[in-house]
Amino acid sequence: QVQLVESGGGLVQAGGSLRLSCTASGRTFSMGWFRQAPRKERELVSTIRWVGGSTYYADSVKGRFTISGDNAKNTVYLQMNSLKPEDTAVYYCAARLGGRLYYNTRDYDYWGQGTQVTVSS
Repeated sequence: QVQLVESGGGLVQAGGSLRLSCTASGRTFSMGWFRQAPRKERELVSTIRWVGGSTYYADSVKGRFTISGDNAKNTVYLQMNSLKPEDTAVYYCAARLGGRLYYNTRDYDYWGQGTQVTVSS
């Protein structure tokens, strides 16, 4: 069983930046960040595959967010710049074994507890 521990959420003004971190207790091959705003479904923000380093971003965050990671440390980061009020949500780290990018919540086996990101206008 892999456990994921997230950190880095908080309150920031619009236009500001935050960096989220997520460390897995075991080996993973693909990790992603999802978010869930009140009364909305959980949605994929970004995902990375360790082998080859492929990444994916939702259109709503392209050009503003960057996913990166340290495979040796089983840690993934999400650098969030130019934050907007609509980015406000609980952000969840997710992970799984498997050698490609995965886009749906049902594709992931392990989940973090979530970290709140609030962007004020």
